[in-house]
Amino acid sequence: MQARSALFDVYGDHLRARGSEAPVAAVVRMLDPVGIAAPAVRTAISRMVMQGWLEPVQLAGGRGYRTSERANRRLDEAGNRVYRRQVPAWDGHWHLAFVSAPDSRAARARLRAGLTFLGYAELSDGVWVSPYPRAELASVVEREGATVRVARADRFDPEPTGAWDLDGLRSSYDGWLRAAGDLVDQHFAAHDDEDEAAFAARFHLVHEWRKFLFADPGLPDALLPEDWPGHEAARLFADEASRLKPGTDRFVARCLGA
Repeated sequence: MQARSALFDVYGDHLRARGSEAPVAAVVRMLDPVGIAAPAVRTAISRMVMQGWLEPVQLAGGRGYRTSERANRRLDEAGNRVYRRQVPAWDGHWHLAFVSAPDSRAARARLRAGLTFLGYAELSDGVWVSPYPRAELASVVEREGATVRVARADRFDPEPTGAWDLDGLRSSYDGWLRAAGDLVDQHFAAHDDEDEAAFAARFHLVHEWRKFLFADPGLPDALLPEDWPGHEAARLFADEASRLKPGTDRFVARCLGA
């Protein structure tokens, strides 16, 4: 687990409902049980400040950082998808984005990653498709110096679900179902403090589940097989995350000095 990724998880899953800010010392305490050392935390914070994700702020518990408005939008979008909140109804239409590629190879790679995160897949060169319009599309494209035009398609023949690797995604969900229980159990075996164990177990559970945001576009049920394992995986995740939340909240409150 990289420190930068872990920080996004801390701010998105634990601090977003607590003012989106915390002293550095509290963040270090929270990340210690999941194996992120203090120097790595501080280095990642500095980089996230330079990238516009975090802003310095003076707090009662010392110098700290809060998430920027840009980060809050991204974290809220990710949270809605992680916990399957505000799932839109599909009207049968497809959203197309015609994206001009930036000149820089690095910018093209970031743009591709950003569009994939939002739930788009590249249907053909420069043509991206999603079952829903995504609110962050314009900002993701403009940030990399590209441009985009959008259209709404009322039918495809065949449906463009082949733009996503659904076979690979099925295998990933099957693997998640086999491994999730062991992932939780190993943390309770490794920590004597039950609240700390709950935090570490839930943190890794959410971290692994969040990876599906980069692979699963959230296709409507009408486009998925009846035996789609993503449904069972989502239920397991929700049940385990809810079960571990009380202990997790107690540990976070201790770290924040509440």
